Amino acid sequence: MPQLNPNPWFMILMYSWLVLLVVVSTKVSNITSPNELILISTEKHKTESWNWPW
Repeated sequence: MPQLNPNPWFMILMYSWLVLLVVVSTKVSNITSPNELILISTEKHKTESWNWPW
């Protein structure tokens, strides 16, 4: 019964999973961060407090 011999099928399974993980991980990483990060200015904005005329 050749189905019980795991040698050829196990390597095919491992290679297919390896290819699948490499392909899927690159596609997912391209989707999650498609652009370069933009640095936000660290300059503080001048805010004024409100004067409530009670």
